[in-house]
Amino acid sequence: MAESKTDDRLTVYSDYVCPFCYLGRKSLERYEENRDEEIALDWHPFDLRSGKRNSDGSIDHGADDGKDDAYYEQARENVRRLQEKYDVEMQQEIATDIDSLNAQVASFYVKETYPEQWRTFDEAILDALWREGKDIGDPVVLAEIAENEGLDGDEIRQTIEDDNLRERVHENFAEAQQQGITGVPTFTYEGYAARGAVPPEQLERLVEGV
Repeated sequence: MAESKTDDRLTVYSDYVCPFCYLGRKSLERYEENRDEEIALDWHPFDLRSGKRNSDGSIDHGADDGKDDAYYEQARENVRRLQEKYDVEMQQEIATDIDSLNAQVASFYVKETYPEQWRTFDEAILDALWREGKDIGDPVVLAEIAENEGLDGDEIRQTIEDDNLRERVHENFAEAQQQGITGVPTFTYEGYAARGAVPPEQLERLVEGV
């Protein structure tokens, strides 16, 4: 198979606290099992909690975002359905109390600085939250994940506190919205898009047109 080119990348917009982003990545893994190699993946961060953030960046958990108990129950049912469909184990179905901002800043830094290690780091963050139930907003947890993936934990902790980097991540959030991304996960490829934790065959059609 020919080496992937930059413009041949599958782009994914996602937020670590979105269970469907985790399930969508598991669907991508199923699709890749039938390929000769992993597909080149380009990740763009997205902040599902942007409308609930205070001026200091913290989350106002009391803010009304229009999501009531019925919404979350339906979300849980959809998560359980996809868990069974993709044969995925998850310790929790939603993560409303977890702030993903630190994780997204750390991941953005690793993607830019250590691109060859980014994907395993990214997957480890997802697994830490959804398989192990860890608080990926905790710098200590992120440092441990980094060290397990061969990265410097102290470097990751310092990165999280970098105001310039955090601002760049916020700019990426805004850019995604400007490009019309309203929900995650959203997969895009050469001008076409698939939204949600779509099945492997739909990702195959998106990328290969079959």
